[in-house]
Amino acid sequence: RKLSSLEYLDLSSNNLSRVPAGLPRSLVLLHLEKNAIRSVDADVLTPIRSLEYLLLHSNQLHARGIHPRAFQGLKRLHTVHLYNNALERVPSGLPRRVRTLMILHNQITGIGRDDFATTYFLEELNLSYNRITSPQVHRDAFRKLRLLRSLDLSGNRLHTLPPGLPRNVHVLKVKRNELAALARGALAGMAQLRELYLTGNRLRSRALGPRAWADLAHLQLLDIAGNQLTEIPEGLPESLEYLYLQNNKISTVPANAFDSTPNLKGIFLRFNKLAVGSVVESAFRRLKHLQVLDIEGNFEFADVSKDRGQLEEEEDEEDEEDEDEEDEERR
Repeated sequence: RKLSSLEYLDLSSNNLSRVPAGLPRSLVLLHLEKNAIRSVDADVLTPIRSLEYLLLHSNQLHARGIHPRAFQGLKRLHTVHLYNNALERVPSGLPRRVRTLMILHNQITGIGRDDFATTYFLEELNLSYNRITSPQVHRDAFRKLRLLRSLDLSGNRLHTLPPGLPRNVHVLKVKRNELAALARGALAGMAQLRELYLTGNRLRSRALGPRAWADLAHLQLLDIAGNQLTEIPEGLPESLEYLYLQNNKISTVPANAFDSTPNLKGIFLRFNKLAVGSVVESAFRRLKHLQVLDIEGNFEFADVSKDRGQLEEEEDEEDEEDEDEEDEERR
């Protein structure tokens, strides 16, 4: 009670089972991570009006353990870490002025209509590595998040992109889900999107028509690595600068592959099924800004006019020559 000027308090990595009462009201940053906290009561944090950062990750919190009024009146609280707990749903009564909310690595199965109805100022929301399924995401769940810039839904159980995604996001991550296709209109109106990560899903070429990207006028980075693509997607946005297609099943690069994307700086095609003659050199002529072209690990990228035995013989001859040179140097 005497610490009237204390702003930084670190109580992490102890054995606390609840947020302690009577903390200094002057606190700006409070570390409570890596304890055994199961509950946040109604009145323990509300007197700390100056609190800006609250770190509660790596505890044993269930949603019912967080009182609906636990964050009431904390108008300066803008960063909350609740990841690596046991939350089975988004907690109610989230701080109204929170800007960064980390709820990854929990057990959340869905997002209700009003879970984020009062968090108007949210800019970064990370819901990755939960158990969220497509039918359990309400189509109006994100309607109030008009300032949201980054949304991470990676590592869940989504079969389709949820409807009603915030149109103003700059970064959208839906890596390592179960997406087999992009539904028509799934990315409609998302003209502000700069980076889209669809890595490690089940996407096939026929599921990615040119219309999928029609509204993405400012997209600069597209990551579709680790899917089941057999062709380079068509009709990609002209604004695109970096295209990640590694670990797919792409076998050809036709002459018109990059006609719609003249501003590409980096193309990553490693570990596909490209063979000699399947890459048309003229496909890259219009790419005046290209800095990186990665085609490593395409197992057929060798001189197919020589059989394996001939190649091995040549390698043996080269080894013998090297040994002869080394002997001469020793002499």
